[in-house]
Amino acid sequence: MTLSPILTIAWKDVLSEFRSRETLSAMLIFCLIVVVIFNFVFEPGSEIVREMIGGILWVAITFAGILGLNRSFIYEVDQGCLLGLLLCPVDPHVIYYGKMLGNLLFMLILEIIILPLMVVFFNLNIFHILLPLWVILFLGTLGFSAVGTLLSAISVNTRAREILLPVLLFPIAIPILLAAVKSTSQLINSGQFTETLAWIKILAGFDIIFLVLSGLLFEYVVED
Repeated sequence: MTLSPILTIAWKDVLSEFRSRETLSAMLIFCLIVVVIFNFVFEPGSEIVREMIGGILWVAITFAGILGLNRSFIYEVDQGCLLGLLLCPVDPHVIYYGKMLGNLLFMLILEIIILPLMVVFFNLNIFHILLPLWVILFLGTLGFSAVGTLLSAISVNTRAREILLPVLLFPIAIPILLAAVKSTSQLINSGQFTETLAWIKILAGFDIIFLVLSGLLFEYVVED
């Protein structure tokens, strides 16, 4: 499997998004709403905020990610481009990894924007743990994007695709979300990367499982 076709498909999605700015705008607005609502509920800088911040962060990322994943295959299906992608002289799993990489990039861009906002809104001091925190964010987002891209391809051809995707995705993504929330909360509260290693290993393990299985199953999902 060569990297060039994967990057080409991902670049196509990136160009399409930056021309329309529909997906990232919707994701960002949703994240802002979540952050503002929780900011009204909890006093910034309080102890309960430090205990809850991992869950708040991943609630914003998860539900905003659902919005992005829902639109992952909508353009291809609605405009009849999915068949063109499948007719390209590449294996179906190459298309999957290209689409998954595009979804991953969109979610990471969102996190780059939303994390500083959460620092300001909740009066957090996380500068000393930024590097390990981004390791956790990347691994959690990677696993979520991996399984979400596959399930998006399943749900896009149904009438209730906006409802079906979260119904399918959340039960399967529970190990990823649980490990991501636990590791994020432990890191922010303790400030010690070593205390989160067990959860990070779980994250990495499920990332590998979801990436491999989703790539293998994608061919059977998109075939007529």
